[in-house]
Amino acid sequence: MPESRMPAVALAAMPGRRRATLDLAKELERRGSAGIYCASFADGMGLCEALSLTTERIPFGTAIVNIYTRHVTEWAQSSSFIHELSGGRFHFGVGVSHHALNHRLGLATGKPVSDMRQFVKEWREVPRAGELPPLVLAALRDPMIRLAGQVAEGVVFANVARSHMAHSLGILPAEKRNDPSFFLGNMIPVCISDDVAAAAAVNRKTLTGYVTLPNYREYWKAAGYVEEMEAVERALAAKERDRLPELLPERWLADTTLFGPASRVREGIEAWIDAGVRTPILVPSSTSGGQMKAFEELLAAF
Repeated sequence: MPESRMPAVALAAMPGRRRATLDLAKELERRGSAGIYCASFADGMGLCEALSLTTERIPFGTAIVNIYTRHVTEWAQSSSFIHELSGGRFHFGVGVSHHALNHRLGLATGKPVSDMRQFVKEWREVPRAGELPPLVLAALRDPMIRLAGQVAEGVVFANVARSHMAHSLGILPAEKRNDPSFFLGNMIPVCISDDVAAAAAVNRKTLTGYVTLPNYREYWKAAGYVEEMEAVERALAAKERDRLPELLPERWLADTTLFGPASRVREGIEAWIDAGVRTPILVPSSTSGGQMKAFEELLAAF
């Protein structure tokens, strides 16, 4: 990857800096970023609508929206609206989130794979919605990856292990896996700093919340981190959440995130592409500031 070619990035329009986020998006487009993918928090769908009007060329999408938070009819109409306004640059990324997070929102969740299959069917059948965008399913474990290969135009992962990617992509039908138009993305936490230990500590903090989620722990066990996840489970059972970062070894961290000097991060992106991820999506953090500081460091690295 040439140093001038930026990978795709994750973006969120947090309250108080939404206009600045759109200015950043225009700069990312000017710099030739491979895409912008918007998280569910801070209204990622609203940000995508704004991107359809404030950018001209860059691909973008949701990564992801939670299918349980709106009626499927509204999802179809909104996604079609953005697809049309953007001239076909929009990918509609959807997922089921996690039971604990949905419960906190008062949302009833059933069986993720069957719920998603039904959602996709109903979304495609909404009358008079207009032309629909490519659909990308958020997946972690094998059943949802298999479903993506059956009903979607792409799959997006988040925080997965590079060493396990060959297995995950092997679940997809060969014709989908080898089709350049089939979206293959992964959201990767990244922290750029010459202080490798400090950058690693930032990424550990980022992933600490994820190891509390059973679905992620089961995934990481399948990826070969059984002892590490069982240690996490013992700490959670003992209500020792403050111990979680020390239980996340650098081997696991380097398999799931990117951190360190810019050259090391660029090499890591190449490794993810070699592993089969066509669209690495960087989720930047900084050792010395918030999202805007992290993007300043990212822009400097490319």
